[in-house]
Amino acid sequence: MEKKILFRAVIEVLGKPQEHVDKSLKQFVEKLKTSGTYEVISEEYADLKKQEEQELWAGFAELEIKAAQIEDLISFCFDYMPSMIEIIEPKELKYSDADVSNFLNDLQSKLHQVDMVAKQVKFENEQLKKSMSGLLNNYLMVLLSKGNLTSEQLSQLTGVNQDKLEDYLDKLIDQEKVSLKEGIYFIKSK
Repeated sequence: MEKKILFRAVIEVLGKPQEHVDKSLKQFVEKLKTSGTYEVISEEYADLKKQEEQELWAGFAELEIKAAQIEDLISFCFDYMPSMIEIIEPKELKYSDADVSNFLNDLQSKLHQVDMVAKQVKFENEQLKKSMSGLLNNYLMVLLSKGNLTSEQLSQLTGVNQDKLEDYLDKLIDQEKVSLKEGIYFIKSK
């Protein structure tokens, strides 16, 4: 099928280490080239840049691509998540009501899939937090049953950031499971 829609897209990759970002971006473009649906006309890679305040690297490629039909362009947007897209040719696109309806239905289907994944990840994250909280609670109680400790010592033993651990220990104090005296935590006697 003749590829009659020419568009420009920017694909971005963020991650670490630097070599992985570079390799991933190039593999991403190779996958696009071999898809059969798209014809990559040109590709330009920007130099990778280290993100300030983070240990992450960012890279992007500007691509000119041809696709046979608008549905392929829409699929490209969902499958490859470009940060920018611009249709170069044709200058005008005409659609029937059925085409627009099909597009909107496909869009809704994709949005429902994304929503379902987001809800599943949120649920799993909540369950994980609950489990980790229970695990931390049990671990702290075991450590404190062996002897009284400072938050610094507990942080070293648990691997939890001292400030976060102190917030958690405050909750245990509120629950009357733990007491604090002169910087030392201990199990509250009943």
